[in-house]
Amino acid sequence: MSDLILETSSTAQWHRLITEAESHCGTHLDEDAESYLVFLLMRYLRRPDLLRRVMAMGYLQAMLADGHLREERLRDVGDECLILTGLFPGQARRRRVNLGYFIDIGRGAYGHLGESAGTAIAPLYLMLADAFRDLMDVLNAMRAEHTSLDVLIADAADRYWQSGSPAARRQLEEAGCMVPPEPGPMRRH
Repeated sequence: MSDLILETSSTAQWHRLITEAESHCGTHLDEDAESYLVFLLMRYLRRPDLLRRVMAMGYLQAMLADGHLREERLRDVGDECLILTGLFPGQARRRRVNLGYFIDIGRGAYGHLGESAGTAIAPLYLMLADAFRDLMDVLNAMRAEHTSLDVLIADAADRYWQSGSPAARRQLEEAGCMVPPEPGPMRRH
């Protein structure tokens, strides 16, 4: 990834970082997924409270809400889980849960939105649920340049073990780690 970004707007800067991260991790997102990530990053840039929330509680509160409030809360839970798994995967270890906890809750939130939202945006949420692993890998590639190798290897092992991420597998192989042919106990998403 480049050291200096000379784009005219923050939107263009985020988009460039995302496309570079896609290239770095060998993933290609469609235009809708890229756009969603750009606006997700812009929205969460000033949210220090993100790292203190209990995702299962947020998910439960979202499921108990009605109408637009339910949709908004489910979107927030999905977004926050995506941010945590992609940019802050070490939070899972610090909270004494595995990364699969955040992956499952995030995918579930987006999936419920896609199945229950009666609007034209429902297909977007279904796509986010299906592409969660790839979105997580792109976000993780964005942070990789600024993280120590031992932390990257531990995070890659967690991501591969919990989601079967091809990008995490490549990262482990490039670091010289022995990688089992099948990911861990959780199903491939």
